[in-house]
Amino acid sequence: MIDKIAWIHLEAGRVLSTRSRGKDTFYLPGGKRDPGESDLQTLVREIAEELTVVVDPTSALHVGTFQAQAHGHPDGVEVRMTCYSATFSGTLAPASEIEEITWLTHADRDRVAPVDQIIFDHLHQAGQLH
Repeated sequence: MIDKIAWIHLEAGRVLSTRSRGKDTFYLPGGKRDPGESDLQTLVREIAEELTVVVDPTSALHVGTFQAQAHGHPDGVEVRMTCYSATFSGTLAPASEIEEITWLTHADRDRVAPVDQIIFDHLHQAGQLH
């Protein structure tokens, strides 16, 4: 099981997504926790590393926890994605391994990893993702 934390940032019915260098699939921003880190510590660190902004952990709201086959891993390896929304300060810019940031809608569902597809469906059904 791969344990990941993701940031759900929605604007105008679109969700912020990232693509790493050399990849063709988009992922919600976030990543794996370091030993001893809490969900929110992981969220703040990963988003700062990937997008050069500071997430306000006091504003974080748990959106949901989702599980699916891990993209690019052998069958049976699953990822559990714990998702939070939160406000931030700074200007979004790709950093570290992130080559591109973009805004996706539910129509872009086929461009994201399997667990992200489940999250896109959840957000769409809740009326948050167009």
